[in-house]
Amino acid sequence: MNTGPEYLTDEPALRFAAVDVGSNAVRLLLSRVFFEAEHAVVKKESLIRMPLRLGDDVFTAGEITSDKAARLAKTLSGFSDLIAAYGARDRLAYATSALREAANGEEVARTVGLESGLPLEILDGQREADIICLAGADGWLNLDERYVLMDVGGGSTEISIVANGRRVASRSFDIGTLRVLKGRKAEEGWQMLKSWVRETTRGHRPLVAIGSGGNINKLFRLARKKEGARLTFGELRRLHGYLEQFTYAERILRLGLSPDRADVIVPACQIYLHIMKWSRCEEMLVPLAGLADGMIQLLYQKYIEAASDLRAQKIPASVPSAQGR
Repeated sequence: MNTGPEYLTDEPALRFAAVDVGSNAVRLLLSRVFFEAEHAVVKKESLIRMPLRLGDDVFTAGEITSDKAARLAKTLSGFSDLIAAYGARDRLAYATSALREAANGEEVARTVGLESGLPLEILDGQREADIICLAGADGWLNLDERYVLMDVGGGSTEISIVANGRRVASRSFDIGTLRVLKGRKAEEGWQMLKSWVRETTRGHRPLVAIGSGGNINKLFRLARKKEGARLTFGELRRLHGYLEQFTYAERILRLGLSPDRADVIVPACQIYLHIMKWSRCEEMLVPLAGLADGMIQLLYQKYIEAASDLRAQKIPASVPSAQGR
């Protein structure tokens, strides 16, 4: 976690909740921040995933259908009840590419927020990249290395370049796994991604990749890598070839992939491989984190800022400052 001032609580941990409304699935992450000496450590307690596939509507018809909007409202209502039962101190709910691009995205976000009691905000691409950077970089950066952080979702891909411990560039591209499956991988979009990656990384090589998102997490596990190990370009390329040998049904029945993962994992692998090739990355770190983890970081920062305000009013703090590791 990021360095913060003294925090104002006698509780053993702080509970936070993050809801990520993505193009492929809607996720609820429940996490605690535990305090140990002068450190704050995040522990994921539960991740609940609902495969709504909002992108199926948007990338074909251009808007969210009434059926999908109703299912989203029910999902968020259920998540809101779970958040209350969990006793979260604070919560966030953000939507990404599907609602961002849908013609009725703002209307759907407003309606389902009111119906569920869980306010839903649509992130622009740059803000999404900012938050993902918080999650992917936390505890993984070495000042002696340069990184390309990439998160591949159903509707978009967010990329950040980090050098000397600081982000020097970031951008969101409308290239995602569902778009590829729907045949929405315009050559112009691929060329923009390729040119940006090559030009932006040229002065920062050699680079190490950091991958986030559900697909790279699953690929990392399929490679049977231990936590903290690096996934090489060659290993990822072999995984791609291995997965392509199986049909959609075989990936579910023989490899144990979930139905909404079994089709998108191949195009996700392709996108990661392209970015690694264009940035000349030979290795990738996989923190097993994503947008929701970055949202937990935001909630903790908000808490720390509030604690600072209270301390300025001379309300006594009970514990020392928090710093990540």
